[in-house]
Amino acid sequence: MKKYALVTGGSRGIGRAIAVKLASAGHHVLVNYKSNEEEARKTLEEIAAAGGTAELLPFDVANAGEVTAALEGWHARHGDDCIEVLVNNAGIRRDNLLFWMTDAEWHDVVDTNMNGIFYVTRFLIKYMMNRKYGRVINVVSVSGVNGLAGQANYSAAKAGVIGFTRSLALETARKRVTVNAVAPGFIETDMTRDLHREELKKVIPAGRFGTAGEVAGLVAFLASDEASYITGQVISISGGL
Repeated sequence: MKKYALVTGGSRGIGRAIAVKLASAGHHVLVNYKSNEEEARKTLEEIAAAGGTAELLPFDVANAGEVTAALEGWHARHGDDCIEVLVNNAGIRRDNLLFWMTDAEWHDVVDTNMNGIFYVTRFLIKYMMNRKYGRVINVVSVSGVNGLAGQANYSAAKAGVIGFTRSLALETARKRVTVNAVAPGFIETDMTRDLHREELKKVIPAGRFGTAGEVAGLVAFLASDEASYITGQVISISGGL
């Protein structure tokens, strides 16, 4: 029987690396994206080149109606199949100092980074609990743990997801569904391209940015059977930051 994994925001960066890694571990990966089909198809190509299988599943995680329609449609087409691994990775940044931050910058970030996780997880968690098996892995950020100037919106959303992770883990543990979060620090992706990298490296004990592949390795472990006794945890992958 196929093992299915859904990776939201799987078209680029960390999401793409996670999708490729889970496919290499034997999952048929549903690659979610909002609008950039070209990049999402590159993820499919990488998975195929590595010998894995995947399909596209487009929807906007911040739109409850789109989430429900896409996931109901998938289940209608797949009968008794179940998405047993959910990686909530989709996220955006709209950095600004709070006194300059617009309503749109606040709501766009919270809607995607926190509300999106609620919509997708709420839909899928019942299937995992009925099957008495599942893995939910939320990609948060050290910004949600420690805060970061200019990221009140992003930090608030990621901190909210940390609370969500710990609470949901308590609800699902007896059903053999684990819920964990990974908190990357500064990772080499498009999302960090505009940062002052050389200055930031000076404050990272490891002296470098991490790679998307390193984050993907941690996510793949949490998705595996070997991690069945780990739940409700937030694991930083930040070079000691």
